[in-house]
Amino acid sequence: MKLLVSVLAAGLLAGCSTTPNPPQRLAWITGLKPDRAAHYRALHADPWPAVNRRLRQSHIRNFSIYEREIEGSLYLFAYLEYTGRDFEKDMQRMADDPETQRWWRETDPCQLPLPDAAAAGKIWADMKELYHLR
Repeated sequence: MKLLVSVLAAGLLAGCSTTPNPPQRLAWITGLKPDRAAHYRALHADPWPAVNRRLRQSHIRNFSIYEREIEGSLYLFAYLEYTGRDFEKDMQRMADDPETQRWWRETDPCQLPLPDAAAAGKIWADMKELYHLR
């Protein structure tokens, strides 16, 4: 028992001594189809636990989606912080997850990609960070 406690304490102390990587901040924008907006809002008001679990397993933190109407069109803005070490690998694991695929089959038809994203076969258009207050 003492050995187990010692090993756990050493692990905790070692974990405290390492400085984690600062999160990578990412943001995207897409349109929201007016006739599907209510469905999209309802999905996000009660997201599936398996989807949230997969996001966390993919090192996603502080993930938010905002909605805004601009000149009669609806837009979605997404922001997240990535704390992992291999973004592409984590995103591929998420894309391969059956529950995430099922979620996307519900959400993707609600979204209206911007022209540059649509041309690239994407739904969400990348945004460039211009300012961050630390």
